[in-house]
Amino acid sequence: MSQTIPPEPLADFDDDTPIVAISDPGEVGRAEHNAGDRAIVQISNVFAWLFPILMIAICAQVILRGTGNNQAWLDDLQWWLYGAAVLIGVGYAVTTNSHVRVDIFYDNYPAPKQRKIDIFALVWLFLPFIILCWDTTLDYAISSVKAGEGSDSPNGLHRLYLLKVFMNVSFLFIAAAIWFAYTRNLAKITNPLWWRKLLYAFPSIAFVVNLAIYYLVLGIVLMTTEATTAREATRHWFFDTFEIGPEEMKFTVASALIVTVIIIAVAYALRDKSEDAA
Repeated sequence: MSQTIPPEPLADFDDDTPIVAISDPGEVGRAEHNAGDRAIVQISNVFAWLFPILMIAICAQVILRGTGNNQAWLDDLQWWLYGAAVLIGVGYAVTTNSHVRVDIFYDNYPAPKQRKIDIFALVWLFLPFIILCWDTTLDYAISSVKAGEGSDSPNGLHRLYLLKVFMNVSFLFIAAAIWFAYTRNLAKITNPLWWRKLLYAFPSIAFVVNLAIYYLVLGIVLMTTEATTAREATRHWFFDTFEIGPEEMKFTVASALIVTVIIIAVAYALRDKSEDAA
């Protein structure tokens, strides 16, 4: 004779028990955030208000366009708001580790190995790319300012150079977010003295030094020679290449590598030996 087994009773929930927990990425791991991380989150929270403003602009434009009163400046405003919010959002995602991680193995690694992967990804891959983006968009922004670039539409937003300048500056914001996240992760595996910060971030530091040398020499050449444009100034011998066996290297790159090593060596020599042993 079969016997019907009654279903197990559902677990009792208090009225205050949340069925779905919604967390703010900016609050996750907040205790581990350094002062730089907190500044990035606070600035990003301010720019997050651009999204509801963007939604209002989109809805208003849809309604106006449906009634035959299309406003070109609203179309431009949508791109301005979206571009600014997304660029700042990249820095926020780096700080809060809320970006999409396409790595099926990472979650199963022990914490020390995860930190090492984070450090490598931040300052060997991502930060050099962001520095390159800043360098590429610098001339882009300067040219736009010189031309007083505006909208393609007569009724659009005509100070487009403001957005392009902001785009260039936003890469500095992202770079700062990467550096703060890097130092936070580095502190979990070793004492983050300056010489270690510089050494473990060698590609990024060398890239920055290379740009500093490049623009410094470019300025000197423009001031001390008959060259009137950057294109003419880069014909100076210092911007040429030299041979190292079968390979070639630019003088600027070689100088950057040498200067970077010197900077790290000086930081190591000036280290606090008591902290270095910790």
